[in-house]
Amino acid sequence: MSICQKRGPGMDHPHYPYSPLPSRPVLHWPGKARVAFWVLLHLEYWEMEPPKDAYRDPRFVGEFGSFNPDFRTWSQREYGNRVGIFRILEVLDRHSIKATVAANAEACARYPNLVDEIRRRGWELVAHGTHATRMITSKMSEAEERAHIAASIDAVERAAGRRPAGWLGQDFGESTRTPRLLAEAGLDYVLDWPNDDQPYMMTVGKPFVAIPNHAEWDDVQLLWLRRTLTTKYPALVGDAFETLYAEGARSGRVFSLSLHPWLMGMGHRIRYLDEALKTISAYAEVWQATAGEIARWYLDHREMQN
Repeated sequence: MSICQKRGPGMDHPHYPYSPLPSRPVLHWPGKARVAFWVLLHLEYWEMEPPKDAYRDPRFVGEFGSFNPDFRTWSQREYGNRVGIFRILEVLDRHSIKATVAANAEACARYPNLVDEIRRRGWELVAHGTHATRMITSKMSEAEERAHIAASIDAVERAAGRRPAGWLGQDFGESTRTPRLLAEAGLDYVLDWPNDDQPYMMTVGKPFVAIPNHAEWDDVQLLWLRRTLTTKYPALVGDAFETLYAEGARSGRVFSLSLHPWLMGMGHRIRYLDEALKTISAYAEVWQATAGEIARWYLDHREMQN
């Protein structure tokens, strides 16, 4: 398609049709829930010295800049896998939350004990690239991107004992061909598109669904990059959930909560995650599910959403 060719209203790419929310059929969740609530927990390995051709999110630098080797940033991320994640697991268990865990290939290889913790709880793992320091970009060839996706999926399958059905790109990184390649790799859903409050079908040649992954209250986006005070976290999350819950009385909504152990697992922050989950737990008509459960339900009932 020519770059100058006119697309449908509101769109500048072919991955899915434009669909304003008020014009859609009513979405009904299981048990007449207003909101499908899912928690995304990141299991990532940050390289101290990534390959020179690797690309990582340039916003992640220390307060004194970025160095090589960058012991400070590396050890900060490593804290999450040594200490922080166990605090988060404890809080999620306290609220009977089943999480969706985005695991990159190197983390699966280096932290089998953490994979065991996830498997013991019966949580779902999704493929999440190979390293926290290697994003998918359009600089990759199609063959390179295919290999990256395959390595990620295979690593999760080896670690978890089952093939993942979903994908989260590192730092939301995609090329223009990523949705198609994910579908061709046999996946059923993607978590890279924070552009809606309901799931929707993507046009990639097979049934393939995007599950909204809200970036606005992702802990890294909110607390690290935007420097919002952690003390405000429960109220901000609560306000967002309250809005979607009220709207869900008319048509079901999705609410995601994205957590990074190196950040939210810090000793001065973990209490605020607990407070946010207490707020959400007070609402009755909520379906707490994994991203995969939401995707499977939506795919099975998609004829009602067209």
